[in-house]
Amino acid sequence: MGRRPVTVRVARWSAEHPWRAIALWVVFVAVCFVGGNAAGLNEATDADQAIGEFGRAELIVDDGGFHRAATENVLITARSGALDPAAAKAAAQDAADRLRQVEGVASVGTPMPSRDGSALLLPITMSGDPETAGDRVGPLRDATAGVQAAHPGLRVEEVGGPSIDKALDDTLGKDFKRAELLSLPVTLAILIIAFGALIAAGVPVLLALSSVAAAMGLSTLASHLVPATDTTASVILLIGMAVGVDYSLFYVRREREERAKGRSGLDAVEVAAETSGHAVVVSGTAVIIAMAGLLLAQDAIFSSLAVGSILVVAVAVLGSLTVLPALLAKLGRWVDRPRVPLLWRLTTPRPGRRPRFWPAVLRPALRAPVATLLVSVALLLALAAPALGMKLKFPGTEDVPRTTAAMQAYDRLAAAFPSNGTSHTVAVRAPADQADRVRAALTGLAARTGADPLFAPAEGDGPEIRVSTDRRVSVLEVATPFASRSDEASRSLHELRDDLVPAALDGVPGVEYAVGGGVAASEDYADHIWAKLPVVAAFVLALTFLVMAWTFRSVVVALTSILLNLLSVGAAYGLLVLVFQSHWAEGLLGFTSMDAIVTWLPLFLFVVLFGLSMDYHVFVVSRIREAVDRGMPNREAVAYGITSSAPVVTSAAIVMVGVFSIFATLSMIDFKQLGIGLAAAILLDATIIRAVVLPSVMTLLGDANWWAPRFLRRRVAAPPAEPPPAPAPELVGAR
Repeated sequence: MGRRPVTVRVARWSAEHPWRAIALWVVFVAVCFVGGNAAGLNEATDADQAIGEFGRAELIVDDGGFHRAATENVLITARSGALDPAAAKAAAQDAADRLRQVEGVASVGTPMPSRDGSALLLPITMSGDPETAGDRVGPLRDATAGVQAAHPGLRVEEVGGPSIDKALDDTLGKDFKRAELLSLPVTLAILIIAFGALIAAGVPVLLALSSVAAAMGLSTLASHLVPATDTTASVILLIGMAVGVDYSLFYVRREREERAKGRSGLDAVEVAAETSGHAVVVSGTAVIIAMAGLLLAQDAIFSSLAVGSILVVAVAVLGSLTVLPALLAKLGRWVDRPRVPLLWRLTTPRPGRRPRFWPAVLRPALRAPVATLLVSVALLLALAAPALGMKLKFPGTEDVPRTTAAMQAYDRLAAAFPSNGTSHTVAVRAPADQADRVRAALTGLAARTGADPLFAPAEGDGPEIRVSTDRRVSVLEVATPFASRSDEASRSLHELRDDLVPAALDGVPGVEYAVGGGVAASEDYADHIWAKLPVVAAFVLALTFLVMAWTFRSVVVALTSILLNLLSVGAAYGLLVLVFQSHWAEGLLGFTSMDAIVTWLPLFLFVVLFGLSMDYHVFVVSRIREAVDRGMPNREAVAYGITSSAPVVTSAAIVMVGVFSIFATLSMIDFKQLGIGLAAAILLDATIIRAVVLPSVMTLLGDANWWAPRFLRRRVAAPPAEPPPAPAPELVGAR
């Protein structure tokens, strides 16, 4: 017998020296976590995240070195009917007197009436760091509440960037706290149902949580090479829990299955390492390849997500090969305690007991593979078809839940003072001696836009043009009265970029300019995603094909793996478009359609779904290949592989669907789309793809599944082993 695979040798050592392996793992996790915290996080800067013309505008503004203090406003409107100017003025004076006494208020401006007389706006300038203004806005809101109590006949509200940020942070904080509180109990409950024993259910969660802790520390260290963003930690938690539970589930289930056949604890761990352990390594490699594709997006956000995801998957694989065998060896049969009586009888693998549900599901695919394949693929293609009409946009202020007083006040502010709503940033850099010409050009630009219905005229004394201290950078905000995602806002952006700004600055020597703002960020990022998606997809598909071909020594298996995963991703895209670009699911899921998909989601979903889908595919095909190597005919091997792996794949999928579905309950449209997209795709992949399309394809291809060129074929025959039990005769009887 040749030398055993490294997965077996490592697992054998861990099982024979469990305390050493467990101690080494604890030390590894602690060193990673503590070391990462000691090193500190290096966050991505605006320069790191500059994309397209929007990014150039941001860099020009940053070059100006502007220090812009945080501003708030007190908005005074009538509760009904017309606003009484005298009463509004008295309330504004009261607010000004109170706010001047509040710590953190640098100055209070002059009250400004709206053009239609429906509102009065009192501007407030805050002191201190504008980045932390949201944390210090409480005393201002308390003072405004006092003004409201003193003037009950009017509506007196505080509104501005800091108060909106605070309201959003509070909303998101409650959402994430609820998600965290729900995700762990949901995962444990599903695992208890899957294993029928509490300790067996707790082991995967323990490995996943420790992998996440280690990866958090490692990603903090890695941020000094690839700057991190504020979404990295959330993605590490999401991916880490998914793959950590999956890998442990595959391993523990196989170890229990081997013990049920009568093997000793050590031998059962060794077989699990040789089979499920090998599948975990291949699955982890596939996920890492998919995540590495994000690096090709040349985007600080995706690069940070890629590094975090790669680290947590690598750590989860390492834990599955080292500390997991040690835990299983040390626990022995205690892993099956305490038992949940009914669930234990239903979930315990027993030799000779034939499953009933999965053979019934598989019967059409095995007996009529052509018809089953055509029908299932047609259904999935029909589900994927709406993806051809996918539109990408950033969520705007109109997509923020209106459950907070700050957002309700913002709507009234934008209606009365349109220039305080959606705006474009015209950033200009030119030699200092051209500053006067630039100012004159921007003043003329503001006059032209003020007469154009696509734009909102400047409030007060005219346009505010900011000029840097060195007079090289000038900035003008051009407002539009339309929502950021509207067609009118998009047209106003292109009118500025294609016509108005070039015409205004034509002839200024050495001038450099760009138009940014929220609308520009959405459109430029969408263009960026559409340009990078084919590059990332090609990289992921090519490397995944090579890994699968080498692992299974089959070009056909590698090709069908790619096609099946593309079908799964396409169906998920189509479902997203059906749900979120239309309006029929708004009441069901509690959202307002933005008539588009969040810009970053398609690229992120592609790599995540492609990676996670490979987990199931590798595990299922490994069982089929195992049966083929032991001499079982192809049709019977397909039946055996899928029926034997179906319980663990189903359990893993239910865990993911349960956790991802929690995201669909969050307030923000980004997380709703992410949760629905991931949950639906995993559900489709674990059911229709693995239980219908895969067996149809592999049954139809027969021995051709395992074709490979000579250089790729196995040189050494698989070691002899006991044949797997034959599937039920009624399942494979028809040829």
